[in-house]
Amino acid sequence: MATRSIATIDEEKCTGCGLCVTPCAEGAIEMVDGKAKVVREELCDGAGFCLSICPTGALKIETRDVPEFDEHAAEEKMAERSKVYIAQRCHVCDATEAQRVLLPCRKDGESLWVCTRCLPALIHG
Repeated sequence: MATRSIATIDEEKCTGCGLCVTPCAEGAIEMVDGKAKVVREELCDGAGFCLSICPTGALKIETRDVPEFDEHAAEEKMAERSKVYIAQRCHVCDATEAQRVLLPCRKDGESLWVCTRCLPALIHG
């Protein structure tokens, strides 16, 4: 066991949309009985890429005693994971991730994506 950061999911806030599953590159989050769950704590690296995509704010990062991050197990999990692709688009210009780099962002309580071309205007107005 080690004290480290890990994603947690508030089951009361989780609507079961599943949007957080794909950004979890290590495969720690899966859908179980219609809700997102951190199924294996040793797969969560605590990076938090899942946080910004959640439309209800059900995910957070907390620091507590959990198993050490297992990079090898995460690689194996991702190798066996089916290819899931959810097309994302910039909420400003509608560019796809094939056209530009997209970054997650929050605006007016929504989890959205913004491309690197539109990001400066959002930052600077």
